[in-house]
Amino acid sequence: MTILDKIIARKREEVAQAKASTSLSALEAAPLFPRACPSLRESILDPGRNGIIAEYKRASPSKGLINGTSSVEEVVTGYQHAGASAVSVLTDADFFRGSLNDLVAARAALHIPLLRKEFIVDTYQIVEAKAHGADIILLIAAVLTRAEVTTLSEFAKSLGMNVLLEVHNRAELENSMMDSIDAIGVNNRNLKDFSVSIDHSLELISLIPDQFVKVSESGISDPSTIRLLREAGFQGFLIGENFMRTEDPAQAIKEFVKAL
Repeated sequence: MTILDKIIARKREEVAQAKASTSLSALEAAPLFPRACPSLRESILDPGRNGIIAEYKRASPSKGLINGTSSVEEVVTGYQHAGASAVSVLTDADFFRGSLNDLVAARAALHIPLLRKEFIVDTYQIVEAKAHGADIILLIAAVLTRAEVTTLSEFAKSLGMNVLLEVHNRAELENSMMDSIDAIGVNNRNLKDFSVSIDHSLELISLIPDQFVKVSESGISDPSTIRLLREAGFQGFLIGENFMRTEDPAQAIKEFVKAL
């Protein structure tokens, strides 16, 4: 069993527990639920922003603890001030040490789009995401069938949310493209062994239709990589550990953006 298999198995248990403790009607009554979600596409393509989707992540299964000191508020505020187009917040507790409270804290500090970075396997998690301030959900093609991607993405769109589809290879891409997807992210990290290569993005970019915002994810640690990816046709760049593994993520992104 891979780490991804373990995460998904645990996620299904978590969803069952969450459903038992908090009803859909309670989530729909949350103050943040009625919010209109800003457009990810508009924010990514805004010439006043840089296309970066900057991530708040305390830990990961492959690296362990990455940053246990920097607060959500100070980090995401720094990201926003540096011109990020969106912010991603990990909410998985067991493997990434995140929580839905992190999402709420980020929402209070931001006016740009907010992504709930989570392993979505049930529509309940999408309602949960909106109730806690998220504008964007992530769907990972590696763990979902085409039918599941359809159901989950169409449900998210019915709530006015943005959908980022994550793929790792051509088969996942071709199997999962549909009109209810807003953006397609190519993950440069292999979720089975956690190796990273930008070649994943460069190999798939020509296969992604222009109707989708094109995002390269993971393994981006140098401004020159973003310049390369932009030339190839990418518009968005999800950066996780690069900023978070520093003592001051807000300063790290500021210096990174200066070098773009």
